[in-house]
Amino acid sequence: MRCVIARYPFDLTKSGVLASMKDVTPEPITGESVLIGRRQYPVKQVGEVITRQDRRDFSAGEVTRAMTRLGFTCRSVPAAAPVDASTPFERASAQLGTPEPM
Repeated sequence: MRCVIARYPFDLTKSGVLASMKDVTPEPITGESVLIGRRQYPVKQVGEVITRQDRRDFSAGEVTRAMTRLGFTCRSVPAAAPVDASTPFERASAQLGTPEPM
């Protein structure tokens, strides 16, 4: 499939991407990611490997769009878990059903 990444056209195939990423070790994921095979790669790392361009030359959105069109699963940045500000005593009281202390 023909995709434009960083103003350059690329003819990408799913098998070609799988072959390119076969021996590449995934970097730690800090943002958007792509599931290729059984491994999860950062979008920018995938873009760098398949286009052989510097990561600053393209956006994560361009690579995500291309990988989605090829049939790969793309994931966005995981949401932060809500912070529970209650004390252990308050949580225990809530579980037991007793009124909170004043």
